[in-house]
Amino acid sequence: MSRLCVVFFLIVTSALAQFGAGNTVRRVRVRVAFSTGICDLSTHVALTGHNGLLVENTANDQCEAEFLNIPEGAYHVSVSGRHLSNADAGILNMTSAGPYDFVVPVKPADTLDRNYAIPGNAFVSASGLGVPGRARKEFDRANALIGKQDFPQAAQRLNKAIAIYPNYAVAYNNLGVIYAHLGDQVRERESLQKAITLNDHLALAYVNLGRMDIAANDYVSAERVLEKASSLDPADPMALILLSYSEYIDRHYDEAIATMRKAHALGKPHAFTHRVAARAFEQKRQGAKAIEQLNLFLGEEPPGPRADAAQKELEVVKAVLP
Repeated sequence: MSRLCVVFFLIVTSALAQFGAGNTVRRVRVRVAFSTGICDLSTHVALTGHNGLLVENTANDQCEAEFLNIPEGAYHVSVSGRHLSNADAGILNMTSAGPYDFVVPVKPADTLDRNYAIPGNAFVSASGLGVPGRARKEFDRANALIGKQDFPQAAQRLNKAIAIYPNYAVAYNNLGVIYAHLGDQVRERESLQKAITLNDHLALAYVNLGRMDIAANDYVSAERVLEKASSLDPADPMALILLSYSEYIDRHYDEAIATMRKAHALGKPHAFTHRVAARAFEQKRQGAKAIEQLNLFLGEEPPGPRADAAQKELEVVKAVLP
């Protein structure tokens, strides 16, 4: 009889694998369970081990990916697709006693928790010097509507401000973030790129473009624009936090660790960077340093699901890595 395991989706989960030798697992079936109940046929599932072994498959119309006769050991599962962020679903330990069935719950990208993607500081509050009074009034009215979460009306006010003053770079930035809230990715990107065209030193617009690239799984582009953002505003930890995450997902582990340290050197702690650094150390097989980062995360993160997941990860790292 198959063993059924549920692997909970996290923004970043453990990416650690160990292998035995000789024996094989007859069958492994991974079912991707979308919260909407509708399967996205672009869904792709990969099993990866620390020695570089990679097996991949595309989910069928039942959102199931099947793997036959793979070496036994510990793998991590990643799920990707057009309409969801890459999901690293944690460690799956499998022996020849299988077969195994695993369920990976995921959410479409447009329903994911966007706490990291669009925090409050994505908007610019100052309207800038040299802006005509009428345009500045529309900008201020838009900010008041943003505070009330009335994004459609805020977009109208910002478009009025831009009509009065077409070179209003910060208005384009805010308009891009509003379109992100409204789910209009085309206008979001157009607005942010226009903001940068008008003011190529507007660091926050680069940060917001980096968020877009992360949501689109384009981590190469995210690294590029987030490095630019950090160079323009070295005191902003958000650019470094998002850059560290992009570097980790892009398997630039040393760079991710170094960026995390830069972020914390600013004196503005952010627990998420410790989680990213822990994953990078896990990939480098440096268990003691991964444990240290997880403990730092738990010291900064308030009680809740992320803290619970980190505690479970800590127990796994202690058991598997020296």
